[in-house]
Amino acid sequence: MRKNPSPERILPALVIAGRQRAVSYDHGRLAAIVRAALPACVAVAIRLGGPLAGLRSVEISVLGSCAMAKIHREFLDEPGPTDVITFPYGEIVVCAPIAASRAREFRHTVTEELALYCIHGLLHLAGHDDLQPGDAKRMHWEQDRILKAALQA
Repeated sequence: MRKNPSPERILPALVIAGRQRAVSYDHGRLAAIVRAALPACVAVAIRLGGPLAGLRSVEISVLGSCAMAKIHREFLDEPGPTDVITFPYGEIVVCAPIAASRAREFRHTVTEELALYCIHGLLHLAGHDDLQPGDAKRMHWEQDRILKAALQA
């Protein structure tokens, strides 16, 4: 009988790149939170059949408002920046200025808010969708659960 692979063997490599200078955050802490969340996100991907389960790597870029607005317009034909955009081949872009603005509203640090966006992107790669209200509610519940566990890890 063949053993199941250990979770470490099925986790994609994770690269987090800071590509903006306007907003301060703790890059090391962000990486630690997202790495702690990754196994739970991969487990969701296995359950839902999302592409994250088969990716070798995931690259997350922390961008400023102008770069995010450009990507938002180019790929989604929407004006202005947004919080997170996920590409199915394993790239996630998150917006630091939006995280800084919303962190105060949700009583998170900027680093925690960015981690939430990263987890949201990972859950899109795991197979979650948030276009319908019920789907959005389930996805937000799951991302909050995963963030809480990752913050305690």
